[in-house]
Amino acid sequence: MATAFSPSALFSTTTSTTTPPKPSQTSPITKSHTTIPPPIKPPQPNLTLTLTAVAATSAAAIILSTTPPSLADPLSTYHIYYGTAASAANYGGYGGNSSKKDSAEYTYDVPEGWKERLVSKVEKGTNGTDSEFYNPKKKLEKEYLTFLSGFRQLAPKEVVLNNLALSDVELQDLIAGAQTLTSEERKDDVGQVYYKYEIDGAAAHSLISVTCAKNKLYAHFVKAPTPEWNRDQDMLRHLHESFKTVGSY
Repeated sequence: MATAFSPSALFSTTTSTTTPPKPSQTSPITKSHTTIPPPIKPPQPNLTLTLTAVAATSAAAIILSTTPPSLADPLSTYHIYYGTAASAANYGGYGGNSSKKDSAEYTYDVPEGWKERLVSKVEKGTNGTDSEFYNPKKKLEKEYLTFLSGFRQLAPKEVVLNNLALSDVELQDLIAGAQTLTSEERKDDVGQVYYKYEIDGAAAHSLISVTCAKNKLYAHFVKAPTPEWNRDQDMLRHLHESFKTVGSY
């Protein structure tokens, strides 16, 4: 007996492969990398620049508030010393005696702040020292005057310097070790002759001014160790040039 096949049956037994719908091909999820800015910090000052600026400001303040360094700090002004060249027999100390100005035989400038060393009768009688001032910060920086009676006029420059050294051991040593020694003759506005000496030693410097007046020989000395000379040269030269005798010569 023939079996009838219906198309429907045929199709029903045929495995129908139905492709399941593919999941929609969505593009891979791209993670959004949103950059979150870090919290805004207040600007920090550059420490190096800040310290530099502070240092500069401090330095400027110091410079503006400080007098230029030099031994002439308190020494930029001077007072006039009036010397009487009194003999040892008549010497009794003239500190604060206002009459010295009236009886003065010589004058020279003294830096403000320098101290006077009182000269003893013995010293005055042996080497003729009449007055002396020194820098209290460096006692070897000083000026002083000696005088000798019985000189109507100056001998030749070399002779005068050698005679001065006879009674001044420091001057002898300075001359002996001098690197340079110069001398010159000058006249002031009234014709009085002054010998000017400059001695440059290894450890010290000296300026000497010598003249004759009133039958006396006056010698004014300005001395300083080399470091002080290098620092205070202008001031020390001023002292040297300030010496003069008073009245007729």
